[in-house]
Amino acid sequence: MDCLTDLSLEDLKSLLEKWGEPAYHAGQIFSWIYKKGVSDFEAMSDLSSRLKIKLKENFCLFCLKLVKSLKSADGTEKFLFEVKDKNYIEAVIIPAQGRITGCISSQVGCKFGCSFCASGLLGFKRDLSCSEMIEEVLYLKNNSPDKKLSHIVFMGTGEPLDNYDNLLKAIRIINSKEALNIGARRITISSCGLIPGIKRLAEENLQVELSISLHAADNKIRSQIMPINKKYPLKDLLEACKDYIKKTNRQITFEYILFQGINSDLQSARNLSTILRNLNCKVNLIPTNPVKECGLKPPNKLEILLFRDFLSKHAVNVTLRKERGQDIEAACGQLRLRYANK
Repeated sequence: MDCLTDLSLEDLKSLLEKWGEPAYHAGQIFSWIYKKGVSDFEAMSDLSSRLKIKLKENFCLFCLKLVKSLKSADGTEKFLFEVKDKNYIEAVIIPAQGRITGCISSQVGCKFGCSFCASGLLGFKRDLSCSEMIEEVLYLKNNSPDKKLSHIVFMGTGEPLDNYDNLLKAIRIINSKEALNIGARRITISSCGLIPGIKRLAEENLQVELSISLHAADNKIRSQIMPINKKYPLKDLLEACKDYIKKTNRQITFEYILFQGINSDLQSARNLSTILRNLNCKVNLIPTNPVKECGLKPPNKLEILLFRDFLSKHAVNVTLRKERGQDIEAACGQLRLRYANK
């Protein structure tokens, strides 16, 4: 059975008209699902019995099944869901001062094999549908403080730009005033650097945030930890980023995970400041969240601060992300990996 959350408002209006129902019911249905968090057609009290029966016969709501949840001492909460084909996906609520962020998966597994990430250790299974991503968001919203999400980041399991069409459809629903009404500038797409997807996104006229997982400033190191660099090397990636910035007039964020003994020394900081010179960007430094299977550790606090300060002194806009959820293994794919290996 199809999931109703796969339909945009216009899709639903068209369907209702085909059924001989007034199109305005689409707005009512959207309000019940996205504003009021209703998961049962019977609860939609302003719809006719006939229409509710028709909806139940053709669609399901909230098809994800919660398998496990873990809550960190810092308030971060991670959820493991089973999807209809018995695969598992993860989503995370990240509360912080002034915001509540939902971290969303876009694929079951990942095909890009970054050496620091648990997402791809079980291989790639399939793309998530628009409805599966939307239901992640709805579940997080309905289980967050005050039932609100202020920001959405597609930084969970999978490569969002590798599931481009479903991703963009989900984003447009999330952004829609009739649905979740989360501003485009509060929606972030995180990519390992798929140049074709970056180029497509530049033409969408969307004010979303783009975050690129960089993690190294030279091809040798980046190719070691991110195999995607062999297909899309740094020079080509940075050119695509420059074109994106020019076309969209938007700043790009470069995520840079710090690994002890690999990319956290001052020479790496110097290389990074050189390749990002004169680029409208910011760098988000992230001490790695240890994944036992990957064997990588974060640098010590002094090394992290020296790296940050070097970038700052060389005119790089840099922030240091606070470590979150280590006590619940909140890195992408860790909970899914634990459960699937039982």
